[in-house]
Amino acid sequence: MMNNTSIKPLRRSGTSIVAMKRLNNSSSFPLAQAPLSAVSAHSSAAKTKGGNQPSPTPNYIEFPTSPQPPDDHTGYHANHNGTIVHHTHSKHPLAEITLSELFTCSGCKEFGTGRRYACQDCDFQLHHFCALSPPSLKAHPFHGQHQLVFHAKPKQGKAGIAWPRCDVCCKSTKGFTFRCRVNSCNFQMHPCCAMLSSEIKFPNHPHLLKVLPPGNTLPGGAGGGNDQLGMVCGECKKKRSSGRVYSCTVCDYHLHALCAKSMINGLQEYGIKPPEKPNMLGTAARLASQVVIEFIGGLIEGFGEGVGEVLVQNIGRGRRSTNRRRIA
Repeated sequence: MMNNTSIKPLRRSGTSIVAMKRLNNSSSFPLAQAPLSAVSAHSSAAKTKGGNQPSPTPNYIEFPTSPQPPDDHTGYHANHNGTIVHHTHSKHPLAEITLSELFTCSGCKEFGTGRRYACQDCDFQLHHFCALSPPSLKAHPFHGQHQLVFHAKPKQGKAGIAWPRCDVCCKSTKGFTFRCRVNSCNFQMHPCCAMLSSEIKFPNHPHLLKVLPPGNTLPGGAGGGNDQLGMVCGECKKKRSSGRVYSCTVCDYHLHALCAKSMINGLQEYGIKPPEKPNMLGTAARLASQVVIEFIGGLIEGFGEGVGEVLVQNIGRGRRSTNRRRIA
């Protein structure tokens, strides 16, 4: 029996709840069979039947891996009113909602929109697949030889300078990750990347896409393969030197795994492009030039206006004398 306990609205400035979607307890969506579009249709039907009341138990997320029972998902506790208490945010319950606004997941630190689990008392939000991630993945198609274990905290980077990178999309791993349990193996990936499989149906392309083997060369014999470095992604129209790539089984279409994530995190469904990463070199150059300008200004101010004017005049005279010598 559904409990009619009401859910408090989110206290987030500038953000209103568009809808709270309910799914049946048996809901699961292995990516190769039923991507997010199926989840969206299922959610709409549930909303029509049940309004904005949450489901009595959270939805079971089926990752593309060997079958695991729902009771293996021990990272959260389900409340009777449809909320969950996640082990990384045990002080407040999280309610499943759907918002069109872009957000940064408090777990994996990546962007998302649409379906999520959000705190009713603070700004903590998780992707639905981050909130419902199992403690381990067995025989995942991207790393079938070892078991992958869920970690809430990121792996420390080398010398504390750079973040480790995901072996699927090659973006930094700054939060939730699945990491290989074998100490000598460094494989790791985001929960969103773990939702991808070896074969996918991408909404913007009519044919089946298969992931290519890791590395820079396609199978085809010695010297007969195609270099992945030269492949242009059909979605972003760019080339990448790292990360997994999908290839069409019918035509010459390629898709970065990084771009394929948009159908998992809700960005494609809501037509949102992820914000561009700032140019770190350009930012550093602007900061350095600003520091130099402020330093010179401080020197002139310290010398006094009279001394500063003399300094500027001497510099000008030196330039004029140099020009006279060149003319002579």
